[in-house]
Amino acid sequence: MKKNGVRILLIALIFCAGGSIYYKQEVAGKETTDDARFESNIVAISAKVTGYVKELKVRDNQTVHAGDLLVVIDPTDYKIAVNKAQAALEAAQAQYEQATQNLAATKVSGPSSVEAAQAAVAAAQADLDHTVKDAERNRKLKGIIASAREIDQSNAAEKMAQARLEEAKASLRSAETSTQTIAGADAGTRMLAAQVDGKKAELATAKENLDDTNIVAPSDGKITSRTVEIGAFVQPGQALMAISNPKLWVVADFKETQLEHMQVGQPVDMHIDAFPQLVLTGKIDSIQAGTGARLSLFPPENATGNFVKVVQRVPVKVALDEQPDTALALAPGMSVEATVHVK
Repeated sequence: MKKNGVRILLIALIFCAGGSIYYKQEVAGKETTDDARFESNIVAISAKVTGYVKELKVRDNQTVHAGDLLVVIDPTDYKIAVNKAQAALEAAQAQYEQATQNLAATKVSGPSSVEAAQAAVAAAQADLDHTVKDAERNRKLKGIIASAREIDQSNAAEKMAQARLEEAKASLRSAETSTQTIAGADAGTRMLAAQVDGKKAELATAKENLDDTNIVAPSDGKITSRTVEIGAFVQPGQALMAISNPKLWVVADFKETQLEHMQVGQPVDMHIDAFPQLVLTGKIDSIQAGTGARLSLFPPENATGNFVKVVQRVPVKVALDEQPDTALALAPGMSVEATVHVK
């Protein structure tokens, strides 16, 4: 009996020792969750212009590279818009050039006409002064050496000279408005210059719309969620497909009670459900500042007053040490089991 008791005690000690070793090697210093999945950048591809799909250059799940042509929208209307905008720009430029030439001519002719009008006033004034003197002299010599006819002629000449002076002064006043004329011509020229800039902007917009009829891939990846077909009518903002970037990372949801010793940079082992023999390694990249429930689209609220405590989960981003072989069918959303070595 004593020997059996010793054997049982030895067996128990061996099991305890083995359990202790297993705990230290496999359990202690590790935090594990099976609530983890692959993630990647998924870029939605949408139309920027309205039209019918003329060509579809990709198929479902096709690998594409940045700059590859994906969809062609019928460009006919947009080519016409470019031609109209180009013609409108050329017409505006012609008007601006003509106005510029007119402004330059006005700047030259305006001051010259003022100088000519001033000279005409001076000449008319001198002629008036001369005729006034002649008329006064004849009036003083009336009946002596100046006949009545001569007096009438000198008086008429005085009135004509006065009229010519008034006419010259009127011409001078008209010529002096050349400053306002130049200012008006300058303002008109600047308005036409602004119209030219506007037409250039319209042409640039028309060309951009034409370019947008060719939809290209913004990055490398695989085509997914394709909903567009040839002949479909699309509108700006309408989703046509998505591109899933080949660079993957893992988001693992850990219970809040598992986060005590977790830190950025700690190593992580990952097993993939789809490939049980594949083991990936990585490091904690970041820990989300908020639980998954709190940052969801519709956070839960306790409106009844009855409270049941639920252990929350916090998303932890894990960066892979090496990207998996592209030949493996790994994609965002696939399940992962992640183990963090916290010690």
